[in-house]
Amino acid sequence: MKDLGELMKQAGAMQAKMQEMQTALDDLDVEGAAGGGLVKAVVSGKGHAKSVSIDKSLMDPEETEVLEDLIVAALNDARTKAEEQAAEQMKSLTAGLPLPPGFKMPF
Repeated sequence: MKDLGELMKQAGAMQAKMQEMQTALDDLDVEGAAGGGLVKAVVSGKGHAKSVSIDKSLMDPEETEVLEDLIVAALNDARTKAEEQAAEQMKSLTAGLPLPPGFKMPF
């Protein structure tokens, strides 16, 4: 039973740290880019879109499909980077806990 008590204590500490990490992820801004940096997108650490900036050279009414594709690519790039940063933070948070391989904590 001693091991169970220690595990419960670790779980409580991890829960507090996860709450801190959730707040930090909301405050984190991650930038993604496409088209050589002509389109940039910023998302939160949780992947919520915050802003998009577009270089004026792309403002051609005849090229709207290219611009749309670049916006999607920039958002996807930013979201991928945010997911990677969140995974790194989770990895450091759960270090030392006896979790099964591939176990994913909820966000």
